Amino acid sequence: SSVREQVVFGTVLFGRMHAGAGADRTLGLFINTLPVRLDLDGTGVEASVRTTHARLSELLAHEHASLALAQRCSGVAAPAPLFSALLNYRHNTPAAMAGGGTDDVLSGMEWLGGEERTNYPLTLSVEDFGEALGLTAQVAEPVSADRVCGYMQHVLEQLAEALEHAPNTPVRELGILPAAERTHLLEDLNRTAAAYPSERCIHKLFEQQVQKAPEAVAVVCEDERLSYGELNARANRLAHHLIALGVRPDQPVAICLERSPAMVVGVLAILKAGGAYVPLDPGYPSERLRRVVEDAAPRLLLCDAAGRAALGPEVLTAVTVIDLETATPGWAERPASDPDPRTLGLTSRHLAYVIYTSGSTGTPKGVMVEHHSLVNLGLAQIELFGVCSNSRVVQFASFGFDASAWELVMAFGSGAALHLPADALRQASNKLSDYLRSEAITHATLPPALLQASRDPGYLASQVLILAGELPKAELVRSLASASIVNAYGPTEATVCATVWSCPDDFDGSVVPIGRPIANTRVYLLDGHGAPVPFGAVGELYIGGAGVARGYLNRPELTAERFI
Repeated sequence: SSVREQVVFGTVLFGRMHAGAGADRTLGLFINTLPVRLDLDGTGVEASVRTTHARLSELLAHEHASLALAQRCSGVAAPAPLFSALLNYRHNTPAAMAGGGTDDVLSGMEWLGGEERTNYPLTLSVEDFGEALGLTAQVAEPVSADRVCGYMQHVLEQLAEALEHAPNTPVRELGILPAAERTHLLEDLNRTAAAYPSERCIHKLFEQQVQKAPEAVAVVCEDERLSYGELNARANRLAHHLIALGVRPDQPVAICLERSPAMVVGVLAILKAGGAYVPLDPGYPSERLRRVVEDAAPRLLLCDAAGRAALGPEVLTAVTVIDLETATPGWAERPASDPDPRTLGLTSRHLAYVIYTSGSTGTPKGVMVEHHSLVNLGLAQIELFGVCSNSRVVQFASFGFDASAWELVMAFGSGAALHLPADALRQASNKLSDYLRSEAITHATLPPALLQASRDPGYLASQVLILAGELPKAELVRSLASASIVNAYGPTEATVCATVWSCPDDFDGSVVPIGRPIANTRVYLLDGHGAPVPFGAVGELYIGGAGVARGYLNRPELTAERFI
């Protein structure tokens, strides 16, 4: 089983077949190593075995050709090796298999032992005893030789079975994983099922906290503080206004504001009205913002002065603009009561937001995430990170980045306070560290690059520090020993986060793992043909479960390709 259609490995040749008369009785090092190529395409096992036999037979005519010559003829420039695995097939006697044949062959001599060495990461020796085969592997750490021999035995058994009963079976379909390991990879590591209110919309988690403690602090931004009750009332009035303007479930509503309580009010209002919020960071390039608005085609836009300036008059004239900075809002007299999702026809299977990818691998794509996916994420992270009503969560991520949704649901799903630092603080690590300490922040999600650039990254640590957005270096993680460190991984298409890893106190690894899947999430590492790869091998990550998004907005072909 392999991602590659062609595999090249080295094989050891006896070297005496074409060495002339008497070569079989002459002492000396005749053996040679040359490359062999296998095609792992749709060719059946019988045809593949015959082809391989023919290639090996042809190779015997060149058994004295040097490996350096083969390298030059291959077009693979040194020092890149032609192959990294070696197969040594040796004929032996049945007596040797029993462990007593060596002394008989070397009469009068005592065999004390021996040690084989290899210059390759993997060397597999096959001992042909006539009626049985023996396998010996030499491998580089951390791979286990026993595992390699076990894989080889499993493949040989499948090959023999296929040759007898299904000779047209493609050779690439011969699995190398024994049943126990396959079950462990596909099932045991993905036992993440957990009960959660999948029928609930994300803003209902917030409203639940409002009922519990309406006077508790919900938002802190510089000198302004809003309680859960105040925030809910403001969001409700705006939500009723949006409903009156025609907002319906699954309808995109753009929102472009600076980091402020009004930004939070706007997000909650759109959710309560049944719309899908499309976050636009006014700090992003205007051209990117215009492309997003053009693709999402929202009828309504919530903004402030910074949003107006970033979008420009051309965009503003194409949508209905609602200015959240107005001193006398037209929705001030609207009801402060929670809109009823049933009246709106809103369910947890409707969209909560559409967030656009960075576009680092091409054109930015609008990822459509439903309410139930965000509910699962919020409840999972609250449990994993120990977030409670006494917690203080910093809202660091750019509003246009999906981690901003992660931070909002982490706080509002648990009754915690959400702290919004000014952009000037976010962009300077020394000022941010002072902010985290002065505000007694308990939970922060920060990019490793920010910590890496800091003279003393430990100052940026909160009680729980979540690293996200890029792979952190092991040295950085060890330097943050004063905090509880978590590495979070996940694409936007899997609702922000799919796996988490909690750093142990004695971590001494060279690579920071991405960890295990969160609740109701499954991850699979597969090869190019969709088969699971062995534990520790390289493959492509597939993610399933409650967090998988609906797809890409206006991109049905790409959705069909990526969401299987």
